[in-house]
Amino acid sequence: MTTYRSKTGLVALCVTAVAATLTATTGASATAASRGAVTPAPPALAWTACTHTGHLDGQQCAKLSVPLDYAAPAGPQVELAVSRLPSTRPAARRGTLAVVPGGPGSSGVQRLSQKGAALAGQLAGAYDIVALDPRGVGGSVTAACGLDAADRRLTTLRSWPGADGGIAENADRSRRVAEACAANGGAELRSFTTANQARDMDRFREALGERKLSVWAVSYGTYVTAVYAQKFPQRTDRLVLDSSGDPDPTRVERGWLANMAQGAEDRFPDFASWAADPARAGEGLRLAEHPQDVRPLFLALAAELDRAPKPSSVPGLPLTGTMLRQAMQLALYGDAQFPAFARLVREAQDPKAVPQLPQELAAVLPDSDAALMVGVICNDVAWPKDVSGYERAVAADRAAHPLTAGMPANITPCAFWKDAPAERPTRITGRGPSNILMVQNLRDPATPYAASLKMREALGSRARLLTVDHGGHGVYLGNGNACSDRTVTGYLTTGERPARDSSCPS
Repeated sequence: MTTYRSKTGLVALCVTAVAATLTATTGASATAASRGAVTPAPPALAWTACTHTGHLDGQQCAKLSVPLDYAAPAGPQVELAVSRLPSTRPAARRGTLAVVPGGPGSSGVQRLSQKGAALAGQLAGAYDIVALDPRGVGGSVTAACGLDAADRRLTTLRSWPGADGGIAENADRSRRVAEACAANGGAELRSFTTANQARDMDRFREALGERKLSVWAVSYGTYVTAVYAQKFPQRTDRLVLDSSGDPDPTRVERGWLANMAQGAEDRFPDFASWAADPARAGEGLRLAEHPQDVRPLFLALAAELDRAPKPSSVPGLPLTGTMLRQAMQLALYGDAQFPAFARLVREAQDPKAVPQLPQELAAVLPDSDAALMVGVICNDVAWPKDVSGYERAVAADRAAHPLTAGMPANITPCAFWKDAPAERPTRITGRGPSNILMVQNLRDPATPYAASLKMREALGSRARLLTVDHGGHGVYLGNGNACSDRTVTGYLTTGERPARDSSCPS
C-alpha cells in the first residue's frame, strides 16, 4: 500500500518545494523531434481498485510509463502513479478532467481522493476525473539527496534568517544540500522539472485515449497547466487556473517565493480581525481587543522567542521565533487553521504552558520529499549565486515585510546548484485558444493577487479572471464562496465563461 503525503513545498504554492540538471538537451521534446526521435505510444493503462489510505469508493489506480528523458524517448522509462474516477453517467460524459495539484510536491492521486467526491457532485457525470502524481511524489518515481535529518525540517528547508537577520547558516546549509543532491540525486532528480511534468500530462492524455484534456489546476499546478497549454494548445479543452503565480520566465519559482512576503501582508489582517473578535473570548483564543493590536503582539512574541526559545511538546525542539513565524505563514492558507495558530500563540505567552508544535514543524521530512521540494525549483531556472546579494535582499525584505522576516528573499540551495537548467523556462503568451478561466482570492498568502495579475496579463485574450473577495489559498470548492463555485462549475459543465473579467463578493 502506498502512503501519499500532502506537502508544503519550499516555494509553497500548495504547501510545497533543489538538484543537478540534465544535459543541455534533456527533456526537450522539440530537440528530440529535430533529431527524428519519436516517443513510442504509452502502453495501455491497467486500472485496478486503489488501495492507498483515504481512497474513494470507485477510485481506480494504475501506473503510467514515461521517458526519463524526453530527448531520448526510447531510453530508460520511469513510472508515474495515476488515478481516475470514471463518470457514473456515461450519457452525460463529455470528456476527461485532470486535477493538477500544487507544490511543487503535492500528490494528484491524493488530491483526487480529497476532492473527488465534491467535484463529481458538481460535475454531474460530465467527466471522467483523473490525476497523476508528478515525478518525485507519492507512488511515482522518486529520488533522494541523502540529507541529514536536521536539514529535512520545514524550518530549515525554508531559509529563515537568523534572529539578527544573518544568513551565514542558511548559506552553509544551502551549499551542503546542493552538494548532496548533486552527488546522490541522479538522473531521476535531474528530470524533476515543470516542462517534464507538462510532457507527462500529455503522455497521460494519450494513454487515456483522449484528444483533449480539461483541467482544474491549483497553485503551482496553474503554472504547470499554463506551460502545458503553451506547449500543446490544441490538446486543451476547458482550463481552470485556481490561485496563480507570476509566470515571469526570468524568475519563475524565485519570484514566487519572494512574493510570499506581500502575500502574508495581504492576508494577516483577516487573522487579526478573527483573533480580536469578541466571539473568540469564550474559546480562550481572543488575542487582543482590537485587530490593529494583533500584529504588534505577534511581532513582539516572535522577537521574544528569538531571544529565549521555549521548550515545546517535542523534546530537543524548542519553539523559536522562526517556528512561530512559519506556523503563522501556514495558518494563513485557510480560516480553518486560525484556531490552532491562536492556541499556539496563547501557549507561547503562558509561562506554565508547553506549546504543542504543529505536525508540519515537528516532523522530519522523508529524504525523497525534501529532495523534491528543492529539485524542481532549481532545475527550472538559474538563481543568482552571489551570497552578498541575498544578504542585502534579506535586510530590505525584513524592513518592508517584518511578518516573514526576510525568508522569502533568502538564499536557497539553488544558489549553489551544480548544473545550468536543461532548457529555458516556457514563456506564457496569449497565443492559443481562448479557453482559460482564472479564479483568484484577493488576499492569498502564497500566490498574492498582484502576482496573479501577471499571469492574467501574460495570457491576454486567452483568459478571463474571476476575482473573489476572500482570503486564503485556493478558491474552487475550497473557501465556501457560492458565486465562484457556481461560475467554475458552470464553465466546466456548459462552457459558459464570463464575457469579461469579473468578481464575486465575500
